[in-house]
Amino acid sequence: MILLAKKVIGFYLEDIETPLGRFLNLAITGLVLLSSAIFVVETYSIPTELRLALDNLDSVIIGIFALEYTLRLWCAESKTKYFFSLYSLIDLLTILPFFLGLVDISFIRILRWFRILRLVRFLRKIVLFERISGEDSIIFARILFTLFAIIFIYSGLIYQVEHPVNSDTFNTFLDAFYFSVVTMTTVGFGDVTPISQPGRLLTVLMILTGVALIPWQVGDLIRQFIKTSRQVQKVCPTCQLSLHDTDAHYCKICGTKLEKNL
Repeated sequence: MILLAKKVIGFYLEDIETPLGRFLNLAITGLVLLSSAIFVVETYSIPTELRLALDNLDSVIIGIFALEYTLRLWCAESKTKYFFSLYSLIDLLTILPFFLGLVDISFIRILRWFRILRLVRFLRKIVLFERISGEDSIIFARILFTLFAIIFIYSGLIYQVEHPVNSDTFNTFLDAFYFSVVTMTTVGFGDVTPISQPGRLLTVLMILTGVALIPWQVGDLIRQFIKTSRQVQKVCPTCQLSLHDTDAHYCKICGTKLEKNL
């Protein structure tokens, strides 16, 4: 009975084909975005009642994340392998700040900005994107998310370390976000600068990330455009794959013979 329960729960946590599996995964994705939005809002001056309500809502979301992580670990065939996997470590980064914060380890709260990385789990499920767009759009969406995630995380980290000592310059998340964008794109206006040692170290890492990441991501998109330019619209009657090479006579996915004049 327990083994059956593990299989059923593990299936729906990974599945995006059935309505229930799709709902669960989209719900978790929505909670990640909502939790990240709460962090951004709380960097601004808001009424105490609203801040308390947002804190309570965030605590509920963290509880759901903790339950999800526990269920995934429980359902894993190899718990050791799962524990040290990338997705497991990302999940731990999202819940550790809350539980360690209960014992007043305030510096650990900086890890909360890594919560947006939980969305990486869902980017590997290409089928979710294929339902609404083509291969070019999938790659483009991944590039946009990667850039957004890196900028978001660096903005959160910069805000976390600079706001306590440089609140005039880094007053809100938007100030840190602006600084991250101009830094990663190597524009560097110089009107916003960090003064703390951790802030300057993060700035160096941010510049290196921008120099290495942005050209690589753009190059990936260009390669995909070149690839698709050599393809034509031929819809496979069996699997519905729409793009094939110009000289293709059979579907590269299912092997079905393609009609010539499509």
